[in-house]
Amino acid sequence: MLEVGRLCIKIAGRDAGQKAVVVEHIDDNYVLIDGQTRRRKCSITHLEPTSIILNLKKGATHKDV
Repeated sequence: MLEVGRLCIKIAGRDAGQKAVVVEHIDDNYVLIDGQTRRRKCSITHLEPTSIILNLKKGATHKDV
């Protein structure tokens, strides 16, 4: 499970290879991401989690990320 603040690399789609941070957990299959990518809902299968966790609150703004 990807928790809020987890830094990930997007591995599929138009933003593949870009860094993203999990901003909000939507359900078992989707999370809201933001960062170098567009802020949007993303399937967890399209993300490669890293060991880095940022100190963010749920629903953090783009400026906070």
